[in-house]
Amino acid sequence: MKVRVSVHHDFRIAAIDDRIYSAFLEHLGRAVYGGIYEPDHPDADEDGFRPDVIDLVRSLKLPYVRYPGGNFVSNYHWEDGVGPKDQRPVRLDYAWRTRETNQVGIDEFARWCAKADTGMMLAVNLGSRGLDAALACLEYCNHPGGTAWSDLRRAHGRQDPYDVRVWCLGNELDGPWQIGHKTAREYGRLANEVGRAMKSFDKSLDLVACGSSHSGMATYPAWEAEVLDECYDTVDFISLHTYWDNFEGDYLNYVAKSVPLERYIQTVAGTIDYIRAKKRSDHKVYISFDEWNVWYHNRKEDQETWPSWDWPVAPPLLEDVYNFEDVLLIGCVLNAFIRRADVVKIACIAQLVNVIAPIMTEQGGSAWRQTLYWPLYYSSLYGRGDALAVAVDGPTYNTKVAEDVPYLDVSAVRNDENTITFFVVNRHPDEALDLDIGIAGLPPRELTEHTTIANDDLRATNTVSAPDRVSPTKGTGIAVEDGAIRGSVPPRSYHVIRVAT
Repeated sequence: MKVRVSVHHDFRIAAIDDRIYSAFLEHLGRAVYGGIYEPDHPDADEDGFRPDVIDLVRSLKLPYVRYPGGNFVSNYHWEDGVGPKDQRPVRLDYAWRTRETNQVGIDEFARWCAKADTGMMLAVNLGSRGLDAALACLEYCNHPGGTAWSDLRRAHGRQDPYDVRVWCLGNELDGPWQIGHKTAREYGRLANEVGRAMKSFDKSLDLVACGSSHSGMATYPAWEAEVLDECYDTVDFISLHTYWDNFEGDYLNYVAKSVPLERYIQTVAGTIDYIRAKKRSDHKVYISFDEWNVWYHNRKEDQETWPSWDWPVAPPLLEDVYNFEDVLLIGCVLNAFIRRADVVKIACIAQLVNVIAPIMTEQGGSAWRQTLYWPLYYSSLYGRGDALAVAVDGPTYNTKVAEDVPYLDVSAVRNDENTITFFVVNRHPDEALDLDIGIAGLPPRELTEHTTIANDDLRATNTVSAPDRVSPTKGTGIAVEDGAIRGSVPPRSYHVIRVAT
């Protein structure tokens, strides 16, 4: 089966915002306690953090990590997590029915971010709390000194402000499961008032309003329209969330789920444009896709377990073990974000460690990369620059979630004037695809890298005893010939192809 791919060196969609390669870390399960923070671990550093996890996170080159939630934030008092640790209260977390010890809070998270070479993207509680608590948190984090909250930070050992640039105004408040659930009008007005006050402190802050928890919500997409109608000129982003599953066991349907993702993005982008036109506004609002991942491997068992347990501290929860099939879907999802670089400017994989995460840890033991670590790693490493328009002419298939799904999924990134990277997924279950990639404007001169991830077993996983079962290898079968990139990609495979032009 042959596929022709055409790009032009100068036909740019948009500059890719590096922040689409961000992540999410919530006080949930073993994400924080036992994930990034394990003071009893034999290798723990002076702050109780795991250096092996920090190394794996640092390699991902994450611009931001969103924190501390998630559903957790809608019942969170940020003040509980600062100051002397032996004086911090233990609270009940009503989102996940656990006890929160508050041994990690803003100050610890900031130190961890510095060690992991990433930035803080903080969420404020607009569920059980509101304006006063949000402004106090902002002042604690960003004001130099001379006020009650900023001097409290200084008393806790941090003299300089954290200068947090991105703030999430609550989390999933469209959801009936959320503490402090609101209607769109209620939430939109609250977000506007909190946002206006935060912008009066610093008009250059980036503020993220809550969009739909997923595209299946009964209130979608009216939620986005009503929320933005209240706060359009105050906020800079509307958030989208989604998680994918394969409960049906249908491979082709599963790896096609990035197609409705692009419809989701397109619908919300159109809603943004509608409200902007309605308000005759010069202000531009973009999408922050700040929760996304595969989540289903342990979901049914978790949903039967956690609602009935007796308030444990950091129990194992949502610890999906990912397989090779998930690599292919995640590769397609990241391609979708690149292709919609004109409107998606932030994206956070959910989550980062242990909880539906690319990194797993063993208590007191080692840390390892899950299978889907790798497409995130390569996209973050090479998916920076300008997204190029891609035309694909090849075979397609129909499935439950979409029609005319191309077997070949591809995005193209112009990293600089002389380098283009292609991220390629062959969805076909049985057949190799013969590629013919033409680059108009500045033809390819040589192949500089070809990396592939493939496995004969869709259910292959990485574990503590076999951490590299699904991992990248040097690709074969691709070459630059007669001013084009030609070759064959095997069925069910992921590829990074880089060329000098």
